[in-house]
Order: sequence, then structure tokens, then C-alpha cells
Amino acid sequence: MSDVVDAIVGQWTEERPDLAADLWPVELLARIQRLARVVDRSARASAAAHGVEHGEFDVLTTLQRSGPPYALTAGTFLKASMVTSGAITNRIDRMEAKGLVERVREGDDRRTVKIRLTEHGHEVARAAFADHLADYARLLAGVDRDLVERTAHGLRQVLETLGDTTSE
Repeated sequence: MSDVVDAIVGQWTEERPDLAADLWPVELLARIQRLARVVDRSARASAAAHGVEHGEFDVLTTLQRSGPPYALTAGTFLKASMVTSGAITNRIDRMEAKGLVERVREGDDRRTVKIRLTEHGHEVARAAFADHLADYARLLAGVDRDLVERTAHGLRQVLETLGDTTSE
């Protein structure tokens, strides 16, 4: 069985035989890039079915899994998402307008603002995440479960080697 990555590697091997031995990273990384596009397209469609953008889905599920009181600072999102503070602010503004989150100031330090899920936000997060998991299962339905587990383990090792060892 071969795929488009095999074709790409074959073309480069023909075009640049001097680099044939250096093409080995393409075997893994190009497939990861292609897989990421497939997963991203599916995740965006799943989020849209619930009236949210993929980035908004990420905020909702991050808040949901954080547990009570389902509130985090904007700075926490900034670190986790690696987007600009303006992008986070715009995303939260849109989500607040949709009634999914609210900004709350807690304690004596009025400068600290937390983003908290509203009840509507909880409902959307619960439904959207359940559908997201079902969508992931659908994507992998034809793949042997043992292969999925071995691949996940191997990718974890690659990420650890690359220094990606925390959730932030």
C-alpha cells in the first residue's frame, strides 16, 4: 500500500537522488501534516455544527475540563494557545456576545479578570465535546485499535524528544 507521501518521496528521490537518504523525516512529518489537516477540517465542521468556531470550542472545552469554578484568566489561555493577546480578547468578546462566557473580577485585585463559562456555555461545551469525541471515533473507525495505541505511544515519544512535555 502506498500513499501520496510515498509518491512525493519517490519524486524527490528521482529528482534529487543525492538527497534520497535525507528524505526519511518526510515519511513521518508529511503524514502528520496531512493528518492534521484532515483532523482540523473535521473538528472545525463539528464545532460549527454547535454555532462556534474551532478556537471558541477550544476555549469552551478548556474551561469545562478545568473544573469548578470553570474560570481561568485570559493569560492562561494566552499561554496555552500561543496566539496574541488581541486574538484572545477578540475571541472572548465574540464568545461573551454569544452568551457562552462572562468576564468576572474576583477578590481585591480588580485588574485580574477571569473568563468563566455561563450555563449556556456549559451546555454547548457538553454537547460539542460529545460530538467531537464521536467524530474522532468515526475518523478512526477503520483503523486497528492496537495500531492507534502504538502510534499514539510513538508520537508521544517523538514529542517528548522534541521538548513538548507539558500542556502549556
